[in-house]
Amino acid sequence: MHPISALHPHTPALLADHYSGIDADFPVLMDLLFTRSAGEAWHKAGTFKHHLLGVYRSLALWDQPREVRLLGLFHSVYGNEYVNLTLFDRDRERQVLRTALGDEAESWVNLFCAMPRTQFVQAILDGRGAGTDGLILHGNDEQVFHLTPQQVAAFIVVTVADVGEQWHSWQDEIFAGYPYQQKRELDSNWAASLWPGPLKPPSNILHMLSRLLHALHALPADTGIPIPPAFDHGKAILSAKNEAAAAALYWQVVTRMHPLTESDTATQLLESAVEHNPWVGEPRLLLAQLALTKGDFDVAQTHAIEGLRAMQAWGTAWDKRIAWEGWIAWGRVLLQSACRREWPDSLGALNGLGLVE
Repeated sequence: MHPISALHPHTPALLADHYSGIDADFPVLMDLLFTRSAGEAWHKAGTFKHHLLGVYRSLALWDQPREVRLLGLFHSVYGNEYVNLTLFDRDRERQVLRTALGDEAESWVNLFCAMPRTQFVQAILDGRGAGTDGLILHGNDEQVFHLTPQQVAAFIVVTVADVGEQWHSWQDEIFAGYPYQQKRELDSNWAASLWPGPLKPPSNILHMLSRLLHALHALPADTGIPIPPAFDHGKAILSAKNEAAAAALYWQVVTRMHPLTESDTATQLLESAVEHNPWVGEPRLLLAQLALTKGDFDVAQTHAIEGLRAMQAWGTAWDKRIAWEGWIAWGRVLLQSACRREWPDSLGALNGLGLVE
């Protein structure tokens, strides 16, 4: 198997920042965001620009319609209940985005920004919005938001991409309990507030995201919104217990917190992490490297393929110490080496890895 066979058709373009290969209008759209300082604004794990690109990347890998991809790319530009990132004035500048995105995509951006998003997530988790009537939400000032089934599906998908792209252990702490979070005073929780924190993979958000994707199966079949591949296309629900266990086991290995006197211990911890949470790619890629070191090339190939598949099923990194592109590049090196049945025999030789032909 050649390494390229493990890639989604959009992955090479995304790795090359050749977004115009997916949407010919993309450079113009990004220029529009850059003129509003999207590349300068802070956002959770980086800048707002990187966040928007990450959300778009997930939606592209999930084969979402153009309107949904554009919603992801512009999903907070009018501001929302979570962030102070208003790039366009809703009262005066909607026509700017209508011209750039089209009327339907802009209307979805406006609705997504204006609606009470926490209430939306709670409603989906509570089983509401599953019928043909869509979903009604009640905002401030007696505002009523009526979402069609298609909008419910699209907003679920964009919410999962949005949350998954930005969430790491810092948000586990400052937004603990989302979407039922309670106010916690900053002065008594100052240690939790220090950004970026240890950048551990999240321990309690994928459970919630798996439930959101699972809810897509209860919606009418004619929404035209594909179910993302994560969690076996939304058919599996990751338990909160398994999510926490997998994150802890993985962290024991990558930070060497557990005594690793021989590689079997690391392998067993990572295999256990995969058993608890088979829906993320990073533990698989570490297992692939350990197998290569032992000369178990067939095992390494299997883990590398599954790791790459999981990384692309998300379009974002679970372990955000390294960008998604870096994990994909490393996974391809591992897969290429497994296919060639070769691996360095010295530490220094690792430094020369990197070429994918």
